[in-house]
Amino acid sequence: MSSFDDRKKGFEGKFAHDEETLFKINAKRNKLLGDWAADKLKKTDNDKEDYILEVIKSDMAEPGDEDVFRKVKKNLSQAGFDNMDEEIRNKMNEYMEAAKKATL
Repeated sequence: MSSFDDRKKGFEGKFAHDEETLFKINAKRNKLLGDWAADKLKKTDNDKEDYILEVIKSDMAEPGDEDVFRKVKKNLSQAGFDNMDEEIRNKMNEYMEAAKKATL
């Protein structure tokens, strides 16, 4: 095998590892965000766990974070929490940093 093939295989391996790590970080962030939102929504036990899973799954709708943001915002708005955009985004950033520290 040539050194080019070795390098190519190395880059492919690193890319796959980086993508897997990013997926884990995002899932952890979404879990923390779902837990925070579930507390605001006064969900308990199984309802809380189900809601956290809904938030995690909502990240599969489209690339980026907007799908998660919209889900949490919609649920909070329906529960009477208005003008939460900045707080939700701040929590998303805070939990992203916590997820990075926990994962890396």
